[in-house]
Amino acid sequence: MKDLVEVIAKALVDHPDEVSVSEKENGRSLTVELHVAPSDMGKVIGKQGRIAKAIRTVVKAAAMEDNKKVDVDII
Repeated sequence: MKDLVEVIAKALVDHPDEVSVSEKENGRSLTVELHVAPSDMGKVIGKQGRIAKAIRTVVKAAAMEDNKKVDVDII
């Protein structure tokens, strides 16, 4: 999941070298934290959160294979 979020985020932002992704696992639950430059925050979130929602949807669909619950936090 970490690689998937990183590839998507780097394609969206102006400063891909400042993108970092970390994972925290809690049993069957996984939290993916996405860190971007402050100037790129709007590009990752999108108008009314549409881009962020799309990223979360793609990651949750990919996690269905592993029967895991995945949350994506944009920090």
